[in-house]
Amino acid sequence: MYYIGIDIGGTNLKAGLVSENGQIKATKKSPLRFENMEQMGEVLANMAVTLAEENGVSRDQVMSVGMGFPGPVDNKNGVVIKTVNIPIRSMPVAEMFHKYWDIPVYLGNDADCAALGEYYHYEDKSIESLLLVTLGTGIGTGIILNGKIHTGINGCAGEGGHIVIVHGGEECSCGRRGCWERYASANALIRQTLAAMDADKDSAMWGLVGGDLSRVDGRTAFEAKRKGDAAAKKVIEQYLCYLADGLANYVNIFQPAVIALGGGVSHERDEDLLLPLQDMVLEMCFGREADRHTRIVKAKLGNDAGIIGAALLGM
Repeated sequence: MYYIGIDIGGTNLKAGLVSENGQIKATKKSPLRFENMEQMGEVLANMAVTLAEENGVSRDQVMSVGMGFPGPVDNKNGVVIKTVNIPIRSMPVAEMFHKYWDIPVYLGNDADCAALGEYYHYEDKSIESLLLVTLGTGIGTGIILNGKIHTGINGCAGEGGHIVIVHGGEECSCGRRGCWERYASANALIRQTLAAMDADKDSAMWGLVGGDLSRVDGRTAFEAKRKGDAAAKKVIEQYLCYLADGLANYVNIFQPAVIALGGGVSHERDEDLLLPLQDMVLEMCFGREADRHTRIVKAKLGNDAGIIGAALLGM
């Protein structure tokens, strides 16, 4: 038997045929195209049916279809409440999907699905709690407590990127000021790198990008720091402080067994990222005298996490 997971992005759909042990058998990707809300159910159903048929799997071999959306959902009623970057509001996705394929449908937030995928594949099966923190355009977070996704009373829990760490700070897209993602996302690191380069024309960061500011990314300051550049060192030290502030807030609230870091920044060397973060977060947390502490690790599944987690919603 198989499960299908669909990861709905702002521009693309990614679907996976997932086995009972959480392994991906096959994937399919296509642009997200629909002219009106009524078409969404057909688009998603066609994606799922085509994925199964192309891989020799009949409909009765598929137990359920799970979907991860970039926003809060009401899984009980099969409704997507709201999405980011896609014009979806109060959409009864499960009902719309069932017009084309009568199969159990489960909905989840995309970050929650990714967290579930990472939790399922974590090597220590004895843990009951895991937080996923993805450093990208913003900061995406998913919360697994007692082996289950924590969604809160309205499906909107887990928006850790909007914890305020700088009162009255930079304006965020959510309407607040000083949100964590304005200081610790990959995009925030790029902005901080550009500011440091503007202030220091002799920085090695200029040479790394050939003087082309459009080539600056989340790796630039890390690479320059390893070359001994003082300006880059300050950027990374400040960035790690911002990142540790938010992580410590999360630890103090949940005391999870594991925090898994995802996104491009998470691929930096352990000695430049994970090891200093582990020490900084521990120093700021209650319970640091205890004999067990939250482990900060790299997420392992990459882009597959959301697909696997969406499929797991039906298990």
